[in-house]
Amino acid sequence: MTSVSVIVPAYNEASAIGPTLQDICRTLESAENTECEVVVVDDGSTDDTCERVQNHDSVRLIRHRYNKGYGAALKTGIRQAKHDVIVIIDADGTYPPERIPELANQVGAYDMVVGARTGDEVHVPFIRRPAKWMLNRLANYLSGQRIPDLNSGLRAFKRDIAMKFFRLLPSGFSFTTTITLAMLTNDYNVLYVPINYYERTGNSKINPIRDTVSFFSLVTRMILSFKPLRVFVPLAAVFLLLSGGKVIYDINAYDFHLATSTVVLVTLTFQIIVLGLIADLIVSLHKD
Repeated sequence: MTSVSVIVPAYNEASAIGPTLQDICRTLESAENTECEVVVVDDGSTDDTCERVQNHDSVRLIRHRYNKGYGAALKTGIRQAKHDVIVIIDADGTYPPERIPELANQVGAYDMVVGARTGDEVHVPFIRRPAKWMLNRLANYLSGQRIPDLNSGLRAFKRDIAMKFFRLLPSGFSFTTTITLAMLTNDYNVLYVPINYYERTGNSKINPIRDTVSFFSLVTRMILSFKPLRVFVPLAAVFLLLSGGKVIYDINAYDFHLATSTVVLVTLTFQIIVLGLIADLIVSLHKD
């Protein structure tokens, strides 16, 4: 029997939370050999979200006194979950609740199963697509793996593994990006399952410019934490080419004398190489 805790973070989702919970509960009631609980973490909502949740007797409600963030709500739910398999799903009606049992049942063979938004019906706002594409490309390169969906909000994973990364998991929307990169760069088994993604009910809480910059910064920081050579090797290669070219130019232009700027550039290149090796050593020792 699979034991599953479904965590639903919610902030001002009064217009969508009711139908979403109905679909989740109906799906779980029909699931065979599955022991389930549904936990809604209200993240300081100022609308009727809590009242809508309280209409569902089988749903456990946890409330934040003030808005802490999407990731903070998820961490609260994970801490207080009763079961070993965690499923997270948004409250805005964008993800298909009927896929929850499928994802949860594959945890065991895999450490995390992600509902990748690559199905037949995917509604991603056009304004977010260029940044999403660039972010995925950067994450694919830095992690060394193909990531079909970096920050899907529907996924199942082992609670104990998620708890290992709590110190790294942020309180904001980048929670899902962080746990994806943490799992992949630490060699956990991750499966991607195509799902549909529908138009949301209500207004999005994402700020396209601020959150995109935050996501790019996060991806780089996470890779530096787990696979620093993916950053330092190309950086060192660029500086090696620049310093090598400058040395050759100075030798020909100044009769085997090096300009001060060239010495600075060579020194900086050496420092980048040493920093990269030290960072990789620290990460290797930490993993051991």
